[in-house]
Amino acid sequence: MILIVDDQRENIIPLRKILEIHGLESDSAESGEEALIKILKSNYSLIILDVQMPGMDGFEVMEIMSGSSRTKDIPVIFLSAISKEKKYISRGYETGAVDYITKPVDPDLLILKVKTFLKLYEQKQELRSIRDILSREIEIRKEAQNNLEAKVEERTRELVVKNEELELRNHELQQFSWVVSHDLKEPLRKIEMFSKIVKERYIKSEDGVEYVDRTIRSADRMSRLITDLLDYSRLSSTVVPEVTDLNSIINEVTTDFDYLIEEKGAKVEAENLAVINGVYSQLRQLFQNLIGNSIKFARENNPPIIKVTGEYTDTRSFDSPAVPFGAFYRVTVKDNGIGFEEKYLDRIFIIFQSLNDRQRYEGTGIGLAIAKKIVEKHNGIISAKSTPGEGSSFIMVFPVQ
Repeated sequence: MILIVDDQRENIIPLRKILEIHGLESDSAESGEEALIKILKSNYSLIILDVQMPGMDGFEVMEIMSGSSRTKDIPVIFLSAISKEKKYISRGYETGAVDYITKPVDPDLLILKVKTFLKLYEQKQELRSIRDILSREIEIRKEAQNNLEAKVEERTRELVVKNEELELRNHELQQFSWVVSHDLKEPLRKIEMFSKIVKERYIKSEDGVEYVDRTIRSADRMSRLITDLLDYSRLSSTVVPEVTDLNSIINEVTTDFDYLIEEKGAKVEAENLAVINGVYSQLRQLFQNLIGNSIKFARENNPPIIKVTGEYTDTRSFDSPAVPFGAFYRVTVKDNGIGFEEKYLDRIFIIFQSLNDRQRYEGTGIGLAIAKKIVEKHNGIISAKSTPGEGSSFIMVFPVQ
């Protein structure tokens, strides 16, 4: 709901009518004091606030709102027919308002601004809710970890080993917590930055729609980042392995990428692969990340060609000779994409590391970190070979049993 605050009722009525025409629910207050009482009793998504009012003026209302954790994030648009001087406008922004509009105002432009700030407020609320859920999950896991640590002294040597595994998971949770409190704020900062651009330039600029679109894309990246982080954190849980057909996995992944393969004219060629002992869902995610990267990081005007091959070997090595049947199975995913400098090999499997322009190649920098963790969960090893402009090969070695 939108709250309109103006001491002149004749100003409130047309504003409420404009909002009603566009399906926007509104409420009104005829003084700053009345507005503060209503704000404490009801939840508002936006406030349109007059500057000059008897008693408490708009600036004073805004300053009181800014000092309250409950109301400081509600977007406020100042709307004034009298206070048009630069000093008033500057003070409006300094108090924390998202916009300052002087009358007469174009109703269509006002509605566009109102809808834009309502959308941004809703997105912020959704992101805050997601952040709170993640924080609660971390606290629950930390509490469980602490309870386990309290019993370590009473356990056997076998449980001491288990405790070391839990310490490793706790370290991952700390990294995850750091990401939640720092990296996930980056899209929010972009939302605020682009909102200011809309506020300052959109009245006379055709680029305003693009800035709003970029804001939405930043929120979308936040959503994808959270999803990838949760995928990464779930790999800490223990899952019982089973007999897994790699051919079935490659077929499923290829089917999932049907639309991308057709769009880019890509080819995925896989020879008859082996059956190994593993976790089907994790191995599927592994090959989905690798094949997806090969399609994404294709050279311009050069259709992607991805080849998946496998061979047995007697040792857990990238270079040992192939044998008819061995204790290990080596799988290679090779492409003809943009490649990378091998001197950066130690970086590509680290979470949030990316060697490419994220504006050109969308991604969260987590895919290869997830791939490495999945391979290690299967007691395997992973590495890569590459030449810039010629393509990359990702080599994995798994124990058959």
